Amino acid sequence: MPGAVIVGAGPGLGSAVARRFAREGMDVALVARKVKTLEAVAAGVATHGGNVATIPADTTNEKTFSWGLDKATGELGVPDVVVYNAALVRPDTLTEPSRRGHLEAWSVNVVGALLTASHLLPAMAERGTGSFLVTGGMPKPKPAYTSLSLGKAGVRTLVELLAEEYGPQGIHAASVTVAGPIAAGTAFDPDDIAEHYWRLHTQPPGRWEREVVFSG
Repeated sequence: MPGAVIVGAGPGLGSAVARRFAREGMDVALVARKVKTLEAVAAGVATHGGNVATIPADTTNEKTFSWGLDKATGELGVPDVVVYNAALVRPDTLTEPSRRGHLEAWSVNVVGALLTASHLLPAMAERGTGSFLVTGGMPKPKPAYTSLSLGKAGVRTLVELLAEEYGPQGIHAASVTVAGPIAAGTAFDPDDIAEHYWRLHTQPPGRWEREVVFSG
């Protein structure tokens, strides 16, 4: 049975993406920090078919996060698609930088994605198929969200590096850049955005897109 690993499986976009893959009959492993969040998301995903595994793990704790990714592959086998949707979103500025705050944000927004890729992509590449999809944002950097702007630029570069390294081995690395605040019933409805993750995953190799910019 094909499987999807969703890192950052929150109640908004993460949940919508998980439901979208579950509707195709895929088993889903949900990874997030909070058990209550996982339970709520899993309840919604389970109604769409497929098995759902919940894995509490923090992307900033390398040991427990690696354990969580191992548990996900233990539940699903080598995944067909991995979605990195974790992000630390908070306002901070150029004039009042906090070294600790920026390092925390970089750890979630970029390093967590790198750790996920380095942990899961080698086995996917050995099989010769799969997708690694990252939630991007901030198509235009904003000084009021300096750490997030830097992080989204970093993760966009990471996707380029992964595509260069793993693309020849059959792995489609791409990002979905969301250019606005995600909220149900708006132009940035998470269910609408989730369609692009499925579309990227199902693209044939000759037509792979590297980035989708969702502008509502």
